[in-house]
Amino acid sequence: MKENKPNYLVPFVLVTCLFFMWGFANNLNGILIPHLRKALQLSNMQSTFVDTAVYLAYFLGAIPAGLVLKKFGYKKGIILGLLVFSLGAFLFVPAANSRTYGIFLLGLFIIGIGLTILETAANPYATKLGDAKDATTRLNLAQSFNGLAAFLAPMVGTIFILSGKEYSSEELNLLPEVEKIAYLTSEAASVKMPYMILGGFLLVIAVLFMVLKFPEFKEEDQGETTGSIAGALKHKHLTWAVIAQLFYVGAQVCVTSFFVRMAISGGGVDEKTAGYYLGIYGILFMVGRFLGTFIMKYLAPAKLLSIYAAMCILLSLVAVYADGKNVVLALGGLGFFMSIMFPTIFSLGIEDMLENTKPASSLIVMAIIGGAIFPVIMGYIIDNSNDNIQVGYWVPLVCFIVVLYYGLVGHKKAA
Repeated sequence: MKENKPNYLVPFVLVTCLFFMWGFANNLNGILIPHLRKALQLSNMQSTFVDTAVYLAYFLGAIPAGLVLKKFGYKKGIILGLLVFSLGAFLFVPAANSRTYGIFLLGLFIIGIGLTILETAANPYATKLGDAKDATTRLNLAQSFNGLAAFLAPMVGTIFILSGKEYSSEELNLLPEVEKIAYLTSEAASVKMPYMILGGFLLVIAVLFMVLKFPEFKEEDQGETTGSIAGALKHKHLTWAVIAQLFYVGAQVCVTSFFVRMAISGGGVDEKTAGYYLGIYGILFMVGRFLGTFIMKYLAPAKLLSIYAAMCILLSLVAVYADGKNVVLALGGLGFFMSIMFPTIFSLGIEDMLENTKPASSLIVMAIIGGAIFPVIMGYIIDNSNDNIQVGYWVPLVCFIVVLYYGLVGHKKAA
């Protein structure tokens, strides 16, 4: 008699929604950073503390998130992540009302904690919802909806957050004090509605996870009761996956965080148009993810990763040295070729980890601290280069060299 296989379609669809939601939150930062720089009068380096708050939360929360999952399982971990995520989103209301950067950063830090729990749970959970041989393809498919969010978030942010009103520091100082305060207050207030809607939607998703039945892969069923971080780090390919992810996330966040300002200064466009360009960048990211998922049926993931990394190195050089809209085109190309990097590094890193899968997942998610480090370095370089944003793009270029090494050599398992 033929054994019936479990139907994982509905759980996989809802888990894929999580990939979209954290992608949406992360990709709003590309709009939020230049917007808060304007609304709160920040330097380039100060504006990147948006990234620092979120990715520091990933770093600090990754191991506790892994422990929570080990004790309570995937479903409860996902619900907790959604609730924490929504709390951080709602904090944007008092932050905007008071124009207090510290409260914005606190909200972003809490959002980062929620995202950490979700990513630590959802990435390995997606790999388990079907045949093991299709785990990498399945994870890339789920992450493709993260790519869809990379398109929609900048579009929503451009429409509802960016005003299109720009003043140089000199022009702003010439305004009467009442007009200046009114302008800055209006700029800060525009973030409230998008984040309130986001927070409410997250609560709805959390309720769905509470009431619907999901398969739980228990520790004893998977032989994961003896897993440990120390055991995971004995695997060379996992160690290199952590390093590659650190540099990859740093590169991606650098590119997206300064995309709008690069389009304004390099492409000569206004703020709104730059925001829409960021949405097009998101489309290219999504197309690259879907196409990469298809190509992986015929080409080994590590080889495709190497090809994409090499293209990113070349495009970074174009971004540094080209003029005008060619710079923006190069950044769009980066979106396409960065698309498969996170899920491919992740799935290659946890391959054959057995009982160490969950701690290995935590370590790779922990490597997202790269998003807190490299944009600050990039902002510092720009601030000390007469606001020359193109010079800063040497930072992601170096990061892509590390990813290329992982694709060529670092992913290989010890004999």
